[in-house]
Amino acid sequence: MRLLTTPSESRHLYDSMHAAKKPNSKLKFVTLDKESNMSMLWRREKFLIICSKEDLAEKAQDIEVTMPVKQSQETQYNFNPVSFFVNRFWGRRPDGVAINEALQIVYILEFKQSTNRDKGFLEAKEAEANERHKSIIGALRAATLK
Repeated sequence: MRLLTTPSESRHLYDSMHAAKKPNSKLKFVTLDKESNMSMLWRREKFLIICSKEDLAEKAQDIEVTMPVKQSQETQYNFNPVSFFVNRFWGRRPDGVAINEALQIVYILEFKQSTNRDKGFLEAKEAEANERHKSIIGALRAATLK
């Protein structure tokens, strides 16, 4: 889910989505207080019912190695290229996460902030968000297929 909002609207929208969920809903919003990286989410939530940490890390590394290393990340990469990709995955911070444990589905929520409404803007932001979360979504899909 991708929505265009200001920073304060993003948090309010996320809180409103949580408040509007039906009482019998199996959907659990797990990042209500703030964004959390994947490592914290794994420790705090019961992702183990969805897939093992090892399987997720393995699948994530397969995807992360195909993604470019940003100039700001080169020092980390050069220091330890073997663990860089897995560490980059565990450090990723989706804007929001909701889990349906009964159906074993993880929803990655992305909020984009901008006042730009030029033609093609939404498509560009959609592509940006897809690239940003490619390893999270791809790894979760691949790890749950086992």
